[in-house]
Amino acid sequence: MERVKIRGHDICIDVQSELEEFEWHRPKWSHNKLIAASPFRYDRSPSFFILLEGNGDYPAGSWGDSGAYDDEWKSGGIVKLLAFLRNETYEETQDYLLSKYSEESNNGDLMLILPRLRIDRFKRVLHRDIIERQPSPYLTKRGISLEVQTEAKVGKSRHYGFVSIPWYSPDGQLSNVKYRATKGKTFFYERNARPIRELVFGADLYNRSYDDLIICEAEIDALSWRVAGYNAIAVGGVSFTQQQADIIRRLPFKRLMVAGDNDKAGARFNAQVVQALVGRDLSVINWRESVYKDANDVLLAKGIGGLIEAFENAYDLPTIIPRIRTDHSIR
Repeated sequence: MERVKIRGHDICIDVQSELEEFEWHRPKWSHNKLIAASPFRYDRSPSFFILLEGNGDYPAGSWGDSGAYDDEWKSGGIVKLLAFLRNETYEETQDYLLSKYSEESNNGDLMLILPRLRIDRFKRVLHRDIIERQPSPYLTKRGISLEVQTEAKVGKSRHYGFVSIPWYSPDGQLSNVKYRATKGKTFFYERNARPIRELVFGADLYNRSYDDLIICEAEIDALSWRVAGYNAIAVGGVSFTQQQADIIRRLPFKRLMVAGDNDKAGARFNAQVVQALVGRDLSVINWRESVYKDANDVLLAKGIGGLIEAFENAYDLPTIIPRIRTDHSIR
């Protein structure tokens, strides 16, 4: 356990355990450092490091990327890294770490961290004109059809120039926007908007009943399933919250197909969804024999037929009920 300061509190975090929750390309683990290919870009050689232990002025979780495209993603700390890996806002990752590790301090005494008192600024509705509606060449290269892009109301940010993927509340209000770089894998969310943990991507598109609904981690995977003709939603990351579960319970579907990524974090995501929605008709997409990480990888490699095959090979719930650890339950 290593000491890290979050919102003025010294918290002891198991940095290595947090990093082991995710898949790394060509990792080299040592007692005090992880070296791997950068998660922020398409990197063929290990050029990214993370300190597992504090080192002088650099606390545990500090990282550097020698091939970074811009200074913003050249170096940083554990919160920024986990926010990217977990596909959530910086503040949401702070909440996660404080909730998980603030129960005890180093000397074993109980530590009480009071919730922040703030104006409920996250409930504001965003102006739709922050997005310039137009097809995205980046998404087109990722196999997302113009029809699906138009339905999802994607476009380009008027302020940042990145691909803009809007998140709407179930009643159709624009509540957040994910801005994704077209070079590399970096992204960020609209500031002071409604947290992603309170939203479900695609929930606003429901205007009729569907027999099957697919739930994914990332927006681009939900869009990939839509290209194949399925209805799909996403929660934005590896966590599944109570607010998202409540939204999904109100959607008109008969069967929910759980489709986390083909990695350890995706398996935990599937377990969280199953735990939260047990009692509904559930199935899980089977990636076990696949070499592909997610739905978009399958779409690019095998086309629509690959997704149809994965859908048809899904497991019914009774055959895949997972053992769910309490530290991964929904928040």
